[in-house]
Amino acid sequence: MWRTTPLHRSEVPGRLPDDAPPDLPAGVSREDVQAAEDGEGPLFHRLYRGRIRDARLTPEALLHAVVSDPNRVAPSEFASFHKVLGEKGPMAVGDEYVVRMPGPWDGPVRVVERTPTSVRLATLNGHLEAGQIRFAARRGTVLEFTIESWASAGDVLSKVLYHHLRMSKEVQLHMWTSMLERIAELSGGRMTGGVEIRTRRVDRDGGLNFELEPPEAYTPERGWNADTLVQALPGEHPGGPARDGAWAAARRLLEDYRMADPAIVRASWDPAAPLDGRVIGLDLRLHRVISVRANVRVTRVWDEERVVDGRPARVFGYEYATLRGHVEMGRMDYEVWKWKDDGAVEFRLHGHSRTSGEGPGWARIGFRLFGRREQLRFYRRCCERIACLTARELGVETEVPPPSMDIRDGEAPEAAEPRERLARRRTKEPRGPSGR
Repeated sequence: MWRTTPLHRSEVPGRLPDDAPPDLPAGVSREDVQAAEDGEGPLFHRLYRGRIRDARLTPEALLHAVVSDPNRVAPSEFASFHKVLGEKGPMAVGDEYVVRMPGPWDGPVRVVERTPTSVRLATLNGHLEAGQIRFAARRGTVLEFTIESWASAGDVLSKVLYHHLRMSKEVQLHMWTSMLERIAELSGGRMTGGVEIRTRRVDRDGGLNFELEPPEAYTPERGWNADTLVQALPGEHPGGPARDGAWAAARRLLEDYRMADPAIVRASWDPAAPLDGRVIGLDLRLHRVISVRANVRVTRVWDEERVVDGRPARVFGYEYATLRGHVEMGRMDYEVWKWKDDGAVEFRLHGHSRTSGEGPGWARIGFRLFGRREQLRFYRRCCERIACLTARELGVETEVPPPSMDIRDGEAPEAAEPRERLARRRTKEPRGPSGR
């Protein structure tokens, strides 16, 4: 479908209770209500916002026009509203509708809240989704109309279509953005700045997919890949880290996850979440074409003084562990070291991993075939990028030496490249701009 309205989309991990749906008002019937917690898979908190300039209607008048006949603004190719319970006229609390959609996806809903500028609906048994949706208008510098939903998949098939194949997700996106365009036309104004679409995903079953043990327990003999890479960074003068030196620059890159090559892994997270405990959503990408979603949680953060073999060092780092649904299981940490005796600065990466047997079937097969190779490529690119980006932030030109590596394969030794070949590799400048 060809669109001329710009769509500004983002998706980050969410968290409870911030992204939980609002409680149903007192006195509203809960019979047959399909609540978000009754659904399958993740909870999606989505907000579609359109800003309208030169609108001739007030927020109250616009909302009244919408609820008096929702089919005036509903795109008929996607959905149409049919009242099956309630008096003729505008939407009122207790009214029930069936939203007719292409295919066997008719969605029964009930009006659970009505104010002069908003209306809230709850899904009923048999709906494609389980949750609530709210339509609201308000006046700011311009007239704003929002469609906000809190929903999970209504059943397993809906979960596959929405979450894994993303078919229902894209249909839903075009349905609500088309509706916002029609609402702008109904108001007598014009859409400005495109449509903002913000998604916050809450993995309610997001516990770790393995049992945490001391690092020394994750050995190749027990089927774990145990990897260590050390990358030299531009140095500093001896002593503690300089405020504008390589250690501080590399630390900022770690905190922003910019050492990851976005061609291999793209990360997103709630910007308000502190680093310790942060849930990071990862898009694991294969040759920029195929991607699989996976989540990790930061389990430890440290910034400390250490003494190793009599040498004092300042070390910052954090560790994250895989959550349920990840195609891997394991833990990984990133560190930046400053040796105080000679001023050397290093980036260190430690990983302990194995296949989890979770995730979509096609992703599990792909990981068995290509996962270890791509994992090692990701590690090397992390080392290359942080060295190059640190030098760039300092405004220096330097040849990046290859990292020293200790690669110990557990499950898939046949997938690893020979260490001699890895050691001979030379680094390259990161392709394209850095970013998450």
